[in-house]
Amino acid sequence: MISLHGLTKVFPGGVHALDDLHLTIADGEFFALLGPSGCGKTTLLRTIAGLETPTRGQIRIDDTDVTALPPGDRDVAMVFQDYAIFPHMNVTANIAYPLRIKKVPRAERTAKAAGVAARLSLTELLHRRPSELSGGQQQRVALARAIACHPTAFLFDEPLSNLDARLRLEARTFLKRLQRELAVTTVFVTHDQAEALALADRIAVMSHGRMIQVGTPAEIFHRPATTFVASFIGSTPMNLLPAHATATALHVAGATLPAPTALAAGDGHLTYGVRPEYMDLSATERPDAFPGVISVLENLGTHTLVTLEAPDTLIQLVVPEGDEPSLGTPAWAVPRRALLYRDDDLLTTLP
Repeated sequence: MISLHGLTKVFPGGVHALDDLHLTIADGEFFALLGPSGCGKTTLLRTIAGLETPTRGQIRIDDTDVTALPPGDRDVAMVFQDYAIFPHMNVTANIAYPLRIKKVPRAERTAKAAGVAARLSLTELLHRRPSELSGGQQQRVALARAIACHPTAFLFDEPLSNLDARLRLEARTFLKRLQRELAVTTVFVTHDQAEALALADRIAVMSHGRMIQVGTPAEIFHRPATTFVASFIGSTPMNLLPAHATATALHVAGATLPAPTALAAGDGHLTYGVRPEYMDLSATERPDAFPGVISVLENLGTHTLVTLEAPDTLIQLVVPEGDEPSLGTPAWAVPRRALLYRDDDLLTTLP
């Protein structure tokens, strides 16, 4: 178990990279840190690893306070974005290197390296240098090196970002299966929300050194706590539309929708959020739908992303393959499931 208590990191110049973070990651959990570049996720990972010293706060691994311990005494293994494998060593030496540092006898560390390599289908590559390996093979060598020393936790800093699209999907599945087999606590940094949703048991969405929302992938996707999280999560961004409420209705982008009872709690700036996947397209006018003209069609393979040019805004929705409308035709987007935000914070869900 990894727990953070009031963790703060201030760099010279007063930049708060981490701002009073409190978090507990369960034993054996696959936990993702998700956010845009500069949000603090890599700084947090490096601080857990001991590569950065916190300004304030405490880091505990199980019952041990490791805040002041050097990296080598924390019993964690980190896989870097560029893999950081040694170019002058062959695969066997790279995998066995942590064991060498721990002064494990040569024969024993060579045998352990061979065992881990076999598990990751690297046996035929043991005598090769990194320059003779593909990106996917180098990634597996970095994973094997991390596994060889049987750490308490794995720390991954965007380990899939250097792979091409197809290999990235294969590596993602492999990594998920491997983590389940090893049952080792894993903290995984990424800016790719699809990667986080696919891999993690829980996700922390970060912005400006703070954790905006922590939850399961389903919770983060279906009930984003703020408009920032809503706009960041999803393979196609959520439509976030200005809304105006009256006593009996909610007016959004030319549509008149039932007013939710939650609005009785007070006024404020309202935003209506609906995912492109949760809308239907109608060729006939209806008051509870967003009117507009079809302006863009983007082929996604089994689906098409449709852009509807509505009054003062653009609305996107997804339709099945074969149901594409014609460009320039009038249409109405019918919401099936939506969220309402007040002052950028989630107020209620809408049917």
